Amino acid sequence: MRFLAVLASVLLVGWSQGGCSNHHGDGDDGGGDDDGSSAGSGSDCIGIGCQVTDCRAMSKPDTTISGTVFAPNGTLPLYGINVYVPATPPTAFTSGATCAKCTDGLPDNPVIQTISDAAGKFQLIGVPSGDNIPLVVTSGKWRKIITIPHVADCTETVMTPQETTLPRNRSEGDMPQIAITTGGADSLECLVRKLGIDDREITTDQAATPGRVHLYASHEGQRQFKDGFAGGSNDTFSPALSLWDNLDKMKQYDLLFLSCEGAQYPDNKPQSAMDKLKAYADFGGRVFATHWHNIWLEGSQEQHDEGYTQAPDQSWLSIGQWTNRDPAELEPNSWAKIDEDDNPKGTSFADWMLANGGSTVRDRIDLQNEVGGEASTGRTSLQTTDPDKTERWVYLPDQGGGTQNFQFTTPIDKPDEERCGKFVFSDMHVSGTSGAGVYPDSCGTSTAMTPQEKALAFMFFDIASCVGPLF
Repeated sequence: MRFLAVLASVLLVGWSQGGCSNHHGDGDDGGGDDDGSSAGSGSDCIGIGCQVTDCRAMSKPDTTISGTVFAPNGTLPLYGINVYVPATPPTAFTSGATCAKCTDGLPDNPVIQTISDAAGKFQLIGVPSGDNIPLVVTSGKWRKIITIPHVADCTETVMTPQETTLPRNRSEGDMPQIAITTGGADSLECLVRKLGIDDREITTDQAATPGRVHLYASHEGQRQFKDGFAGGSNDTFSPALSLWDNLDKMKQYDLLFLSCEGAQYPDNKPQSAMDKLKAYADFGGRVFATHWHNIWLEGSQEQHDEGYTQAPDQSWLSIGQWTNRDPAELEPNSWAKIDEDDNPKGTSFADWMLANGGSTVRDRIDLQNEVGGEASTGRTSLQTTDPDKTERWVYLPDQGGGTQNFQFTTPIDKPDEERCGKFVFSDMHVSGTSGAGVYPDSCGTSTAMTPQEKALAFMFFDIASCVGPLF
C-alpha cells in the first residue's frame, strides 16, 4: 500500500539507492517537456536518476508513472500542475511571498517532469525504478510529496486519485499562505470551501493556531466565524485595512484574494495602501481581485466627488480602459467568451472548462446562474485591456467586447525576465453573498459550482504558479 511522505528523512531512503549502471538509452533525456521526457539519466546522473532502466533495449515498454491531479476536494481535475520525480530531497519552501520565475526551473533536480493536461492527467515516461520512488505534485506552494513503495521495471504504475489530490490541510502536504478579504457583493471565502480546503485551515490571522487561509473583514463582508466552526469558534476577523495598508503583513502571504465589497469604498483604501499593495505584487505577491477592487488598478472613481483622489501607479493605470462610474450589471442570460487567440493558456482553459462542465459549448461561459437560490452574476467594468501588457482570459462578445477576466505580471514596467508577481482581475462573482448569518453559514449548503466559479477555480490555482512560461 502506498503512503504519503512529507518528511525528507523518509524520502532519503529512495534517493540513496542504486548505482549509475542503468540508463534510458534513447538519448531523449534532457528535455523536461510536456511529454514527460527524462531529464536525469545518462553519465551525469545523480541519486535515483541513475535508476532509469533501458527498457527499449529489451524491446519492452518504458517504465511509466501516470495519474490525474485533483483540487483538494478530490473531484475537480486540474490543468498545469507540475508532476516530477526529484533526484534530491525536496527543500522546504520559503515562508511568504517570493519571486518565483518559471525560468528558474523546478527545484530538487528533477529526473523527469511534466504538467497535467486539461483533464488533469499526467504521464511520466522513463522514470526510475526500484523501491521508495518519490513523486512530487506541485503548483507554486501547493505541494504533495508521495513515496511509491516500488516501481517495477518496464511497467506502468498508476497512481490513485487520493494520492495525487492536492492537500486539504498541512498534514497532507504543503499549502500556500492565503489571505482573503470578505465582501458584501462577493464571497471568495466560500469558494475555498467548495475547492475542498479543510475548515481547520480557515482561521483569522490572530488565531491561537493559525491556518493557511486567513479571513479579513472588509465593507459589508462577513466578520465572524459561527459558534463551533473548526477554524475558530466565534472568532472575529481582523479588518482588511490592517492587511492592505501593511506591506510587511502582506508579504507574509503568497496569495491575496479580494472579494467585491459592492462599491470601491476608498475610505478604507488610502493612497498608502494603494502604493503598498503594488509594492507587494512587484515583490512577488499574487493578487486576485474581483469587480469593485478595480480601485487598485483604476483609482477612486465611484466617490471622487466626495474628495477621494487615490490613484494607482501610472504603469498600472495604463493597462486598460475602464467604464469608470458605470459598471453595469450584465443582462439576463449573458455569456462570456474564452479568448483562445491571444492568451497562451486560452486553448487549455477552453478544453478544461468544456471537460469539467464549466462550458456546454466551447469557449462559452454562461454568467447568469443560481445555486441554492443564490445568484452568481457578473458585471462589466472594463472596456478593453492593452494586449501588450495583459493576458485577456474572458470577454463579452455581445456587450461591446468588455473584458471579464485578465491577468498581468508585474513590475509591469520591467522586462518580462524581471517580473515576479501576478495580478488577476475578474468581474465574475461567486454564489455566496455574505448577506445572511455568520461564516460559513453565509455560503449556503450547496457544493455545486457555477460555470463562473469553475472559471475562477482554474485561475485560483493558476495564479499560484510561477511567473512566465512553464518550461
